[in-house]
Amino acid sequence: MTAATQVERSFTITRRLDAPRELVFQAWTDPDQLAQWFAGEMPSQGIATTVDLRVGGCWRLHMIEDENRSYMTGGIYHEIVPPEKLVFSFGAIDGWPQLDPSNLDDAPLVTITLDEMNGATEMVLQVAFADRLTDDRVREWLATGMTEGWNITLDRLAPYLHGMVG
Repeated sequence: MTAATQVERSFTITRRLDAPRELVFQAWTDPDQLAQWFAGEMPSQGIATTVDLRVGGCWRLHMIEDENRSYMTGGIYHEIVPPEKLVFSFGAIDGWPQLDPSNLDDAPLVTITLDEMNGATEMVLQVAFADRLTDDRVREWLATGMTEGWNITLDRLAPYLHGMVG
């Protein structure tokens, strides 16, 4: 009999950003700024980024990976503590990942914390999966390339902020 491999039910990405946390928070919550760095360099083809910054509100963004793949993404806010913290269920209605507002426990939960560090910001992004999800479902989520995708997306934030404060 072999022991079952334990599935990691979350992952964490940390970045040090050379900008005050107020600016980092704005980059996450202002639709014009979010559209400039989150989706990359390809134009959104006129689909507006929206942010309803309140608990229960959602943000939506047209994500364009390349000329062959684009989709709506976003989240529904659970907690907002300016300029320190954002918590949201990750996904979009009729987007990727598919989000069912009546069943948010099935969606990945993203927590972003912003800590001030002498004019810079330490940003910690954690993506967690509900305990009620099976290990197989968590493996399916992770197999989507979500970890790599978040890393690629967050890699665009530092240069964007540098342009704002530079």
